[in-house]
Amino acid sequence: MVECALITPPVGLNLYVIQAVGNASMGEVTRGVWPFLAIMLAVVMICYLVPKLVLGLPFGF
Repeated sequence: MVECALITPPVGLNLYVIQAVGNASMGEVTRGVWPFLAIMLAVVMICYLVPKLVLGLPFGF
């Protein structure tokens, strides 16, 4: 969730770093971040909905 906070506008610190390093506009960087953000949020939802997966209880299934 910390990485999600670092790549979401308007405060996303990593967005400014990527923009400076890649000489790209903020719009380009933001459009490129959305797929990664969606994947991160999907993983968080899976961890929330299936807690046994996260806790590592192999015989709990």
